[in-house]
Amino acid sequence: MKSYLYLTVILSLGNLLNSQIIFDKSFENRVVKWRHEIHQNPELSNREFKTAKKIESHLRALGIDVQINVAHTGVVGIIKGKYPGKVLALRADMDALPVTENNSLPYRSRVVSSFGGQKTGVMHACGHDAHVAILMGAAEYLTKNNNFSGTIKLIFQPAEEGPPPGEKGGARLMIEEGVLDNPKVDAIFGLHINSATPVGVIRYKPKGFMAAAQRFVINVKGKPAHGSQPWKSVDPILISAKIIDGLQSIISRNSELTKEGAVISIGSIHSGIRFNIIPESAQMVGTIRTLDKDMKKLIIERMNELIPQIAMAYGGTASVDITESAALTYNDPELTRFAVSSLKKALGEKQVVEVNAVTLAEDFSAFQEKIPGFYFYLGGLIQGNKSENAPSHHTPEFMIDDAGLIYGVKAMVNLSFDYLN
Repeated sequence: MKSYLYLTVILSLGNLLNSQIIFDKSFENRVVKWRHEIHQNPELSNREFKTAKKIESHLRALGIDVQINVAHTGVVGIIKGKYPGKVLALRADMDALPVTENNSLPYRSRVVSSFGGQKTGVMHACGHDAHVAILMGAAEYLTKNNNFSGTIKLIFQPAEEGPPPGEKGGARLMIEEGVLDNPKVDAIFGLHINSATPVGVIRYKPKGFMAAAQRFVINVKGKPAHGSQPWKSVDPILISAKIIDGLQSIISRNSELTKEGAVISIGSIHSGIRFNIIPESAQMVGTIRTLDKDMKKLIIERMNELIPQIAMAYGGTASVDITESAALTYNDPELTRFAVSSLKKALGEKQVVEVNAVTLAEDFSAFQEKIPGFYFYLGGLIQGNKSENAPSHHTPEFMIDDAGLIYGVKAMVNLSFDYLN
């Protein structure tokens, strides 16, 4: 009984101290430096070789048990507490985007690669460099202060933006390869830096937070002709324009938008090669975003009905292929209540804010389909900027404030101590 009481007192004191965690400036500077180094050396999905090596070296230097080459380039680390207990996973995504950086940052990316057969710049245009640096920082602190019960599994995940065509990757492949087993994970936390959220602020939503996403490819077949004689053609570009217009009618006329939001967007159109030739075919690639399962089902049904019929009305044919990208990011209600309480204790009552759902998607949702998970936004708004003017994610101008990183480390560390103790 005495030893049990002693342990209880120790853990209670640990919880009290955890809410008072303060990082020295040298530690914060190292986290920022890691982020800058990763930002200057971005790598596309399933090709995060240098990033993985940097993570591996850091974890091994801390004495952490490391597993590499998980889902191609993923890295997994195990931190054991001083006492037995639950298993908690902390996740950070690693991959960059085929975007050419356009800003004045001294550490901006100048990396060039190819994507989809096209030459492109490569940029951390969504903040995954920050996520990696934050989890590296959390790993260092938790390893040196392992006065907790249980185990922490660090998951550095490749290909959150989606693997290249013809390849598997991302959270689903990590799960297939057993990342949530040996030891079996009880819960998982993840974060996303957000360029429009003030530094020091965390935003979240219970239950459905981020949209389910599907990728679709539409292939349109027509009849070619000289551009001066369109009456001899079946114009796939005209048909494509009519299909795009028809897709928006699914949102505006078939979707009950007072229930939840929904989006259909075309991100790529390819057709033709010369100004005076009406081509034979066209291809469009786009995304569907939904926050409700019934609306998702309706939209997919209507797309399969509408697209071939529109093409037929103009004398052509069209097919659509829809594939799953990410499920609904669903924050477990009970785990959310716990996490919000922990975060408010760590960062302040007014710094943790509930918000509406967003139509962005996140493959962290694959973990949440298997175990309880909590995902939240971390403030990264550049000082002096207004949220409405913040550079969007996935754009060449994207930037975040390094001051937000240490709040991410503090959030992950506090969530870990509170959950395991």
